[in-house]
Amino acid sequence: MKRALLPSKAFVRSAQRLTKRNPAAAADLAVALELLAEDAHHPALRTHKLKGKLAGSWACSAGYDLRIVFQFVRHQQKEAILLEAAGTHDEVY
Repeated sequence: MKRALLPSKAFVRSAQRLTKRNPAAAADLAVALELLAEDAHHPALRTHKLKGKLAGSWACSAGYDLRIVFQFVRHQQKEAILLEAAGTHDEVY
C-alpha cells in the first residue's frame, strides 16, 4: 500500500537548502522518498525509531550521510507519512 507523503514547511526548507548546497543529493532524496512511500521499512532505507528529543519520529537513510526524519500519521482516513526534516546526519539529529 502506497502512503501519501506530507511535506512540512520545515522539510521543504531543509530539502531546498540541502539540494542547493549539494545538487547531486536531489536524486538520492527523490529515490528515498519514492521508496518511503512504497515501503517505509525497505532494507535500503535502514528505517529506525528515534529517541530523546526526537522520540515519536522515525528516520531513514537517503544516501551515505543523508537522512530523512518523519512520522507515521493518518490523513483523510488513510496512513500517511509526515516529512519533518532532511539533511546530513549531524543536521537532523
